Amino acid sequence: MPTKSDARLDVRKTYKLYVGGAFPRSESGRSYVVNDAKGKFLANASQASRKDARDAVVAARKAFGGWSARTAYNRGQVLYRIAEVMEGRHDQFSAEVAAAEGLSVAKARPLVDAAIDRWVWYAGWADKLAQVVGSSNPVAGPYFDFSVPEATGVVALLAPQDSSLLGLTSVIAPAIVSGNTAVVVTSFERPIPAITLGEVMATSDLPGGVVNILTGSATEIGPWLASHMDVNAIDLCGAESADEARDLEAAAAENLKRVRRPADEDWLESPGLSRLTQYLELKTVWHPIGV
Repeated sequence: MPTKSDARLDVRKTYKLYVGGAFPRSESGRSYVVNDAKGKFLANASQASRKDARDAVVAARKAFGGWSARTAYNRGQVLYRIAEVMEGRHDQFSAEVAAAEGLSVAKARPLVDAAIDRWVWYAGWADKLAQVVGSSNPVAGPYFDFSVPEATGVVALLAPQDSSLLGLTSVIAPAIVSGNTAVVVTSFERPIPAITLGEVMATSDLPGGVVNILTGSATEIGPWLASHMDVNAIDLCGAESADEARDLEAAAAENLKRVRRPADEDWLESPGLSRLTQYLELKTVWHPIGV
């Protein structure tokens, strides 16, 4: 029987990537040191490479057909399930956000609350988006004419560098709720809450490949995602400078990607619909009126 004097071994966690529903190490074998906001060692995290980014795009494309074909109601249920599982790990998220952002746990808790609430908010929009964004168009003829929103495809997301969980959630949830799949590059200095979010997703009915999370440098990985011909849209929120954002936007033009430029954002503000509509295509359908 163990006694009070028995010393436990330190169970050290190796933070890996989240790709295709699994947790692989970087194919390059690289890792980097993650410190807390005060410079104290927290963990080692995998440093994703160009090959990891390509693997993540392959996984996202493979998952796109099945995810986009699900009913909007079902996608909303899955997002709500993510919120449920996050709620059960509230203390863990609060401790990780506090360490990452240099806050007390008491001040980190409202940020975790807001992140969970944001998943619920976007889940609620899943089966309402078509009614708000779509339309029935008046035409001069015996036809019905409808414009219907559809997912654009694979979306690359450079997550905010400063907001390790709330900002991260605020870019992922609107991208996937409408049926897109995502490749996410986390904050370089604050990646741990993102990997924990990946663990939540792995147990939340979200199909593997819908969200793929890469830890590492947006400066290194971003150009490969921006120029990738099988990526349909990119969010440059996490670009580390205006010059870098311009270079990525130029690379994205190669296959006419939708681009969301970086902007100063207060993640605690109501998100609105701009991120929901950013990654949608409108399909117009004509149908003859029956006699």
